[in-house]
Amino acid sequence: MSVRGPAGTGNGTRGAVAAVCVAGALALSLSGCAGFLVPAGEGEPGPTPSVSRTPGRVHADTLQPGDLSTAPPPVRPPAAGDAHSPQPAPSSATRAGCPSSGGVVDMGEVQAALGHRAVGLTLTNCGRKPYRVDGYPSVRALDDEGEPLPVKVNPGSSYMGTDPGPKEVMLKPGETLRSLLAWVSTPTGGDLVEGDALEIAPAPGLEARTFPLEGSDVRLLDELNMTAWRAASPQ
Repeated sequence: MSVRGPAGTGNGTRGAVAAVCVAGALALSLSGCAGFLVPAGEGEPGPTPSVSRTPGRVHADTLQPGDLSTAPPPVRPPAAGDAHSPQPAPSSATRAGCPSSGGVVDMGEVQAALGHRAVGLTLTNCGRKPYRVDGYPSVRALDDEGEPLPVKVNPGSSYMGTDPGPKEVMLKPGETLRSLLAWVSTPTGGDLVEGDALEIAPAPGLEARTFPLEGSDVRLLDELNMTAWRAASPQ
């Protein structure tokens, strides 16, 4: 004969246990799946915007939609050698050894022929701008103390070269013009004067240079004859 408990006891116990299990499962389900039950972001703090620590720059995610057009661009100092960095202004100083007029004269070696003497003169534009030339050099004979001698200077042809006459020339920087200076160093040429140097300038009133005359046969002078400044050497 089987023994049973009070009526309904077995079913009630099973029902209580099932209720407890269901409640536990429900509690676990709610705690583990809250993301599905709560709308995203509701009840949670918003993300904190990040700020770049680089000086002069602001990270883009801190800007509002209307701020992009007004935000100043980052400032970058020009690097060394940058093509856009300021360059020093060119110096306007006159080149070393170049007169303020821009024209410098020079004298070559004295050449001799049958008692006649000649020396080539040059005029070079040592400046930075074109130099207009039209005429003859300025030449004076000097004694040993640098004082002018009574030696006549004639523009024109001589035994040593033909003078085609003056012609206006626009001398560009670095270009050179030529002239020929000649005289007679024999007693047949008349009264001779012994000179120690020649003072030569591109033109009267411009800065002159002094060139010594070396050799007794060269220092004896009568009249000086010179050709006009020309691009080609006088013949």
